[in-house]
Amino acid sequence: MSAFFRLRSQGVENLPGQGSFVLLPKHQRWEDIPLLGLAASCPLYYVAKQELFDRPLSKWLITSLGGIPLNRQRPMESRHAIRGLQRLLEEGERIVIFPEGTYFSGRMGTGQVGLLRLLRSRMRLAYIPVGIRYGEGKGRRIVEIRFGRAISEDPSLPVEAFLERIMGEIARLSGFLQPQPKVAGFVSRSTRCLNQKN
Repeated sequence: MSAFFRLRSQGVENLPGQGSFVLLPKHQRWEDIPLLGLAASCPLYYVAKQELFDRPLSKWLITSLGGIPLNRQRPMESRHAIRGLQRLLEEGERIVIFPEGTYFSGRMGTGQVGLLRLLRSRMRLAYIPVGIRYGEGKGRRIVEIRFGRAISEDPSLPVEAFLERIMGEIARLSGFLQPQPKVAGFVSRSTRCLNQKN
């Protein structure tokens, strides 16, 4: 990767030295996966869409990087993978979940609550937002990866509001203006108040 990118990382000290945690990064492109591993300097497992495991070459690459397949169209088929994911976290491993679910280059996508809802219902974990920003120009491009502070778990907070806060931090760390973070199926309190006034 060093032949194509110059990696700059910030906030590595925000990663817990021991125990499991969940990284929630911005998803710009496929190179996010190996670059995150280099920036974090610790073993990581990545939740990835099932489609990436359908072709032998991409399956080999994603699996070698610690990929865990998740079928978004048929969640029931992912029960084995979800149980494996929970087991890894119970063993103290570190997991990466891209909350947007797919690439959104140069802009913020909509946060997806499904897997986050499941994990919050079963475990108490440290959730760490991560910003990723690619520089412009040709040759070796600068990539900035910024690890935010862990967001405290609040069981009384609805998962949609929790993810909205995370998406706002991801946007800020990535250098995007995101005054109203988007979460699938969720209308924030400020938006509800605005709609009532109108």
